[in-house]
Parts: sequence; structure tokens; C-alpha cells
Amino acid sequence: MAQENLIKDSPVPYTILRSTQFFEFMGRIAQSSASGQEVHVSPALVQPIVSDEVAAALADISVGAPTNGMIEVAGPDRLRLDELVRRALIASQDTREVVTDGQARYFGAKLNDQSLIPDDDALIGATLFDDWLSDSTLQKPPQKAAPSRTPASAA
Repeated sequence: MAQENLIKDSPVPYTILRSTQFFEFMGRIAQSSASGQEVHVSPALVQPIVSDEVAAALADISVGAPTNGMIEVAGPDRLRLDELVRRALIASQDTREVVTDGQARYFGAKLNDQSLIPDDDALIGATLFDDWLSDSTLQKPPQKAAPSRTPASAA
């Protein structure tokens, strides 16, 4: 907010892009909420977006005329944060238990159902969380190169 206020107070024309949480950050959100084998996460509503769509929106805004205002961008799904984190951990084969906790903090902030969702006039991305999750590398175990075999005669 301090950075946004500095920008707003300057004489330089601007457009501020605000984004909801990125799909790719669900693991980081889990890590920040972990206590041993439990991950305490708020059930607050979120409307996350894939980072590629935020980058595309930023590129479009960057070449357009400044609006001297803010534009929000969000994903098409409005879901509960605890459920998103749970699904991301399952997809990445993380066995920690997600505990739905209305008192859990989000990077220090107490959330409600309006804390992490955009206004009604936000730009809305196209990628659904389930589609991203099924296509994401989260579900695919890392590929290991097959060991090379050295013929005994070459040793």
C-alpha cells in the first residue's frame, strides 16, 4: 500500500495492476502456515489466477495509456483457500494434513471472505485451477535420466 500511495502521489502517469494469489503460490502459502505435519489454513474465499495470465495482463497494460488508477486481475474460480492448499499438497504428494482454521493467519493477516477476492470490475482470467493442476508439473514426478551403462570392456 505504501508503494501504491507513493505512485499515486507522484506526478508521473501510472496504472497499477493488482492480482489475486497465483496458483503457483499454493505451496508457499502452505509452507507459511505449517506447524509440523499440519498446515492451518483459513477457509476464506480466494479467486486465484495462473501467473501467465497476470503477465499477459501486465504486458497489455504496459503498452496502453496510463489510467491513473488501478486494475485488478483474478482467476475465474472463487474457492476456499484451505481447499486450494489441500488440493495442491495432494497433487504434489505432500502428506501434511490441511486443517481448516478460521483463526489461521495469512502471512500475518486475519482473513474474511472479502479479504482476498477482487472487486466486481476485475479482469478475469480463463484458466481454471483444476485445469492448471491437472496440467501442472505438480502431479508429475521428476524425471530421472536412465543410468548409463559402461560396457565392461571399456572399464
